Amino acid sequence: MQLFATSAFAPPPSLRVRRDKAERILNGLRAAVVFLLTASALMYAPHLSRTLNTANVLVLGPMLAWTVAQYLIWYRRPELPDWLSAVNPIVDVTAVTAIIGGYAVAQSGVLALRSPIFLMYFVVLAGRPVASSVRKAAFISALSWLEYAALLFWLWVANRVPLVINPIDAVQLARVTPLDEAAKLVLLGIFGLVSTYATYWVEDVVREASKESAERQRVVTRLVQAELDTLKLQLNPHFLFNALNSAMALIATDPPAAERMVSELSDFLRLVLSTSSEQEVPLERELGLLDRYVAIQRVRFQDRLTVSCDIEDGVRAAMVPSLLLQPLVENAIRHGIGPRAGAGYVQVTARRIGDTLTIAILDDGVGVTTRRSRERSRGTGLGLINTRTRLIHLYGEGHEFESGPRDEGGYAVRITIPLRLGRLLPARIGTQAADNLTAVGQS
Repeated sequence: MQLFATSAFAPPPSLRVRRDKAERILNGLRAAVVFLLTASALMYAPHLSRTLNTANVLVLGPMLAWTVAQYLIWYRRPELPDWLSAVNPIVDVTAVTAIIGGYAVAQSGVLALRSPIFLMYFVVLAGRPVASSVRKAAFISALSWLEYAALLFWLWVANRVPLVINPIDAVQLARVTPLDEAAKLVLLGIFGLVSTYATYWVEDVVREASKESAERQRVVTRLVQAELDTLKLQLNPHFLFNALNSAMALIATDPPAAERMVSELSDFLRLVLSTSSEQEVPLERELGLLDRYVAIQRVRFQDRLTVSCDIEDGVRAAMVPSLLLQPLVENAIRHGIGPRAGAGYVQVTARRIGDTLTIAILDDGVGVTTRRSRERSRGTGLGLINTRTRLIHLYGEGHEFESGPRDEGGYAVRITIPLRLGRLLPARIGTQAADNLTAVGQS
């Protein structure tokens, strides 16, 4: 069965789909031709000899049954069997040879060789570039030439065709000239070579296009990866500078608090570095990072800040972009809670809705007017911008990002992404995060 295997070139799915479609079309043409030949044979049956009618039945009957059987057995499948693209042309070529040979036996060799049915060899070869591999096309081309050459040899040995050298005498005396049959063999061989080369050319074009497409995809992937890494690197210094400024402000007034902040900052950066090479992490690990960040901000705001998490059961293993929660919560604290004179809260929720994960970050801060003026004056809002950009790169149109003021005051950010569950590591970060943030909410 090595013959029916594909060539060394593995065609991409798009080429396999096109070849499958071409094979279906060719089988439709085969069915039309067989039905026409059958109808013609039935019309001429009363005027033909018994032997000619028998030859028609022996050739057209199996061909008609084979053609109809394909529709009944395989055409409901999404893809036809691969070997069918080799068996069908073998059956077609053999049927053409059988018809010519049958007419030669039933009537005369001259009638058989001058019949236009010989042109069906070229029709079969013409379909090879769109439906077969190079190996199959080469085999069918060689098979066509060998079968017709063997047929001529048999007719000559069996004395079923009278031969003359002069082509004019051959026409006048109803004879066959070797020059005409040799010319047929030459044309059949040339057309077979052209058909095989055309098949190779199609595969070569597809191969080059596949390489270029894969290379472009790799370049785009590297560019997107580099851009995502750049966005993540922008977030880390952004938070780091804010935390260090807060720690420096506490050194003179509250050295122990400044020391706690630096310690929490060290733990936070250690966790960030452990996920720096990953674009997506389980939500549980994001909660761990958020816990460290809230601990840092708790040193600065003390009783003025309340951060709580409401995470639905079963979504802690959901994969989310790394460094997703901390920049958004930081944005809420810095631009919503920070300007307030009194206490404020930030709430993080995560819910499963069908096949999606919805994450919301709500605050009761100063509102959108003051928030926008502060962001324009200080050039902030980096967390929202980077988050939106990363979501576009990671999920395309498969995500939703909404941000705006709440009716009851404050600001809200809602993110909806496809729900994909990952594997939770047997670490205590996520559990500790949930416990700590719940405790903060209760305080």
